[in-house]
Amino acid sequence: MFICCGVISSIGAGMSDLNKDGTIESAVIGGGCFWCIEAVFSEVAGVSDATCGYAGGNYPNPSYELVCGGMTGHAEVVRITYDKARLSYRDLLRIFFAIHDPTTPNQQGVDYGSQYRSIVLYQSVEQKKIAEEVIVELEKEQVFQDPIVTEVVPLDNFFKAEDYHQHYFSKNPNKPYCRIVINPKLSKFRKMYAKALQ
Repeated sequence: MFICCGVISSIGAGMSDLNKDGTIESAVIGGGCFWCIEAVFSEVAGVSDATCGYAGGNYPNPSYELVCGGMTGHAEVVRITYDKARLSYRDLLRIFFAIHDPTTPNQQGVDYGSQYRSIVLYQSVEQKKIAEEVIVELEKEQVFQDPIVTEVVPLDNFFKAEDYHQHYFSKNPNKPYCRIVINPKLSKFRKMYAKALQ
């Protein structure tokens, strides 16, 4: 990955305008490199936007360089804006858990570091409850051999990542990371969730 310090902005502006009918919500999740999560959810029916960013840390306006250096406590995350009339938060989380390994602390495949931890950042009591329920369901179903270590924590701030991170896969499909890491995740998702595609 390349290091670039760009302009970062905080979440908030414009969400009320998008939600005039009360069906538009957002979810903030992280499970490894945000390029992977963003690429998958960009194909999910009901999702209107997937934005790469940083959350879960304690440093204002973090840059990619600082986050990758483990100096801010942030995770690489994606803010997903979706129509809850078409996609439930529960189903969104089931997809999320299917496309990454929530049992490896601070690691996804070849990506190591706390910025790659599995994390759900809830924005309401209902989101917290659903996230905890989904984890219990997956444990009971024994979907994974090892215990789930996903953090379920409140969202304090979301900082949008530098522009070059946004829609990285669609803009760079032939880059090695995209071919070797993201393509297999997308293929797995498309097979498992064919009906969920846009």
